[in-house]
Amino acid sequence: MLHPQLKSQIQKLWDKFWSGGISNPLQAIEQISFLIFMKRLEDENVRKEQEARLTGEKFKSIFENHKDCRWSEWSNYSADKIMDHVRDKVFPSLRNLDNGDSFYAKYMKNANFEIPTASLLMEAVKIINDMHIKEQNQDTQGDMYEYLLSELQTAGKNGQFRTPRHIIKMMVNLAKPEYGDRILDPACGTAGFLINAYEYILNSNKKDGVSTLTAQKKKILDEESLYGYDIDQTLTRISLMNLMMHGITRPNIQQLNTLSKRYNEENTYDLILANPPFKGSIDESEMSDNLLIKTRKTELLFLELMYNSLASGGRCAVIVPDGVLFGNSKAHKSIRQILLEKCRLDAVIKMPSGVFKPYAGVPTAVLFFTKGEPTQRVWFYDMKSDGFSLDDKRTQIDDGQGDIPDIIGSFEKRKDEDNEDRKKKHFFVPIEEIKNDDWDLSISKYKEIEYQDVKYDPPEQIMERIEKLENEILSDINELKTKA
Repeated sequence: MLHPQLKSQIQKLWDKFWSGGISNPLQAIEQISFLIFMKRLEDENVRKEQEARLTGEKFKSIFENHKDCRWSEWSNYSADKIMDHVRDKVFPSLRNLDNGDSFYAKYMKNANFEIPTASLLMEAVKIINDMHIKEQNQDTQGDMYEYLLSELQTAGKNGQFRTPRHIIKMMVNLAKPEYGDRILDPACGTAGFLINAYEYILNSNKKDGVSTLTAQKKKILDEESLYGYDIDQTLTRISLMNLMMHGITRPNIQQLNTLSKRYNEENTYDLILANPPFKGSIDESEMSDNLLIKTRKTELLFLELMYNSLASGGRCAVIVPDGVLFGNSKAHKSIRQILLEKCRLDAVIKMPSGVFKPYAGVPTAVLFFTKGEPTQRVWFYDMKSDGFSLDDKRTQIDDGQGDIPDIIGSFEKRKDEDNEDRKKKHFFVPIEEIKNDDWDLSISKYKEIEYQDVKYDPPEQIMERIEKLENEILSDINELKTKA
């Protein structure tokens, strides 16, 4: 758990940006990320230099021709000098820095310095220095950035918003990522799914608290296992920084619209975890030729994209709006038919409509499917609580878990438990019944509602009680008038 002092410093950083004129949270996080990146850039350079001295290897500093671009150099400049230097010297130079690959230049591509005043810049630099990021362990560094992102309070133009972390963890626990999986999020946002999958694999490969992964296996996990794309350049940068703060020094994150012709990775991935945009459309001239369903609805196109991107036997856990489950258009039915006939649709988990508040109130569901074999039966779960209130405040209730532990446990034991009673929270529905219902996947179509008979008193008794109550009120009023 993050130390209260670090939380206070991060909150202070947010407050400074807000009062300093940057009220757009995405813009604020991007500018803070640039500063953290510049600080980490020098820290990483110093670490490599020290390692080279120990091994006797030759070392060329990425700051060799840009010494005044070091954080330790310019962060001590006075107010009348620091703004011009960072904006006109450091930022342009960072785009051309190279340490043997193009990653640093890629991160800073088209970066704009948008901190408006020298005082805000100096205050931000001081707070970041006080956080001692370099001295924190890897888990704390990751938690720091996650806490920074938790303050993100706005949705993006295309329906992007942060998926609640406990929902991400639930989906990761259902999918059970393994070492060797190639894992994709085709609309990665802030990379929450990729980070949680990474942490799950690390924790699954420990014995007595010590990692059992060799250095070579860890390198493969870090560099060849996690892949993310996002159409938004700001979110791409935030994803990169998030992964770096969690210990992945060369993240495979790219700015790309995966629904477009530029994306072509069919039969590639072993696991896909995603919460793609619920709204928006794409220009048909830009749409990938591999997307055959005739629609411009992105929530349907992303499902087809994920099916195409999975290797045979690959798994996918994805959040969809309720309309995907019962929409009666040809496109809606076609994608459900693909999920049921060309995949094994393992689970449909209906979530309550408040899960994504305050961003959106749309009801949603989690689909979990495996590519390559037809569905025989579908396991449904009717989630009533995710452990938080379903209003805009999203206040934690009890232990903050709600139905989630039961969902994970019941899913794992679904083949051994009684899942025939449709009055319960979870049950199986055979494919034949779903097919006969026009491929409908809404839980309300199949769940049985148990009605209870309510007995009411005869009208004469009710009228008698009302009359008695009325007489008592009149008596009290007359008594008050007498005393007055």
